[in-house]
Formats: sequence, C-alpha cells, structure tokens
Amino acid sequence: MLVVSDTSPITSLISIRKVEILQDIYETVLIPQAVAVELQSYHDGIPSFIETAQIKDVSAVQELSVRLDRGEAESIVLAKESRADYLLIDESLGRSVARSEGVPVVGLVGVLLIAKKRALVSSVTDALESLEQEAGFYLPDDVKSMAIKEAGE
Repeated sequence: MLVVSDTSPITSLISIRKVEILQDIYETVLIPQAVAVELQSYHDGIPSFIETAQIKDVSAVQELSVRLDRGEAESIVLAKESRADYLLIDESLGRSVARSEGVPVVGLVGVLLIAKKRALVSSVTDALESLEQEAGFYLPDDVKSMAIKEAGE
C-alpha cells in the first residue's frame, strides 16, 4: 500500500515518537520535496523509510498553491501522480481540495485507529493526549470522542 503524506502528520508522529507506525501500516511512504524541506526545518532528519519523490506536473502545483500551502499542493499532486492509495493530510481545506481532485484521504486519527486494530499502539486515547500535549495537535472534542469510541476505549 502506498501513502503520500503532508508535513503535519509526520511531524506530529515524530513528536510523540510513533512515526514508525507509518512504516508498519503502509508499504511505501512518499513525500514531495516541499514536505521534505519542511520536515528538515523542524527535525534533525527524515526517517529513513520515508521516500522523497519529485513532482512532474509543476503547473498543477502552482494552481493548487493559490489555495493551499506548497507542501499540501505538492502532496496532492504527488498522490495523483503516484496513484497513491491515500493522502495523509489533516488540514480541512487540504482534505477538501484533495477529495475534489479525486484523491482518497486519511488523517492522523484514521492512522491511529488502524494502528490500534493492528496492536501497534495500545491506546488511541493516550496517543491523542500525547499529540495534544507534545505536538500541539488540536482535535475538536466531538472528533476526539468519536475516535475513542471507535477504538473501543
């Protein structure tokens, strides 16, 4: 399975020391160059299992960059070009634009729910709490409650 990721999900998982769950869930994790640059500005390095890929359709990125930041725009285009199974993105505008472009999306909460089902994390509640406290990851209470309920916690 192939997933393309935007910056924030990877940054958030690195912050709570759970980034390896992406490798455990997805066969291949791709990021575009703009995301690689952003990750390198926030962290000492990019996890070795994450591959950087070049965008072919620069004009599509430019069109999307009118509405989105460069990382989101490149991620959507790379997901389309690579025929990714999912685009891992959390920002609501980016998710909406990706869906309108025909790109299937998954968010960090979805990844945590998959990780819980595969016993890669013991508690979605604890992971969400860590994301909030250590990564500054904000989730509305109703989304958090739904995720915890879906995780069976």
